[in-house]
Amino acid sequence: MDPLAAYIGGRGDLAHLVLFLWASSASSLLVWSLREMVRSNRRFDDFVDAIARLNRMIGED
Repeated sequence: MDPLAAYIGGRGDLAHLVLFLWASSASSLLVWSLREMVRSNRRFDDFVDAIARLNRMIGED
């Protein structure tokens, strides 16, 4: 019975390790995607500002 308990215990530790690695990678992917969304929003805001400046320049003539 001892080898069976050791086998199950060992597999349980491996399962916890795999779960930790999965959760860490999922969290890292979430943080990365949120950073990319923030960067994308900033670039879009810069684009909209440039269009607004262009419209003001054209409208002044």
